[in-house]
Amino acid sequence: MDAASLPHEDLAALLKWYVDHGLDETIGEEAIDRFAALPPPAATPPPITPPRTAAPTPIRAPAPPPAVRAPVPLESPQLVEDARELALRCTTIAELEEAVRAFEGCALKRTAKTTVFADGVSGAPVMIVGEAPGADEDRVGKPFVGVSGQLLDRMFDAIGMSRQRDLYITNILFWRPPGNRTPTQAEQAICLAFTRRHVELAKPKVLVLAGGTAAKAMLDTTEGIMRLRGKWTTLRLDDGTEVPTMPTFHPAYLLRTPASKRQSWLDLLAIDKKLEELGVKASS
Repeated sequence: MDAASLPHEDLAALLKWYVDHGLDETIGEEAIDRFAALPPPAATPPPITPPRTAAPTPIRAPAPPPAVRAPVPLESPQLVEDARELALRCTTIAELEEAVRAFEGCALKRTAKTTVFADGVSGAPVMIVGEAPGADEDRVGKPFVGVSGQLLDRMFDAIGMSRQRDLYITNILFWRPPGNRTPTQAEQAICLAFTRRHVELAKPKVLVLAGGTAAKAMLDTTEGIMRLRGKWTTLRLDDGTEVPTMPTFHPAYLLRTPASKRQSWLDLLAIDKKLEELGVKASS
């Protein structure tokens, strides 16, 4: 019998019976298999991405021009020529020293206390050229007499050489720059004429250039001392002389950077070996 045809009272009794037995929800006519696989979700179209446009090419800054040595200022060329002519007229180191002390073309002379020419033995097998006098050198009148000079003496003593027997020492400048500043290109150019003639007259077997300023000035290069040191080169002088030359660190740099002493020691060994090859022995 269809439930719809039952009297109202019977339907109410049937519903009460269902509720008393815990049947309080209605279900559909067809059973649902809850374990059946769910239908796959509807495929969604991929997102639409806008077409890529080529990234603009970045504008690169032009490469800097190669380093060029600063030209000597316009007011200096005549002073440089004067110094060169004066130096060429000197035939001995004594004459050159007298000419340097009398020269008034370098403004540094007016601020320095004294002229610092050279120390050691003229004609020694090793000639050392540094940068410029410092405060101690300006007071004493000799190159490399301060703390850095004491280190220089100990360095060469380690290979059996001393300034009293085997070394001749000078600087590219003969007067102290104020405050120990780096010499200007003009100051270097004026004094360099005397220094190159100084090397010609001293006739060393080996030339040692202490520090970047001296190395760049004497070798006429823009290379720094880090690249130059430890490599033998040849200094060609105006009289045709060629001198084996070793750039090395300045002792003042070694005092600031003790770790570099190992490299300087290798330079000293190379100098000692070169002297041996040339048949020059340090005096005992």
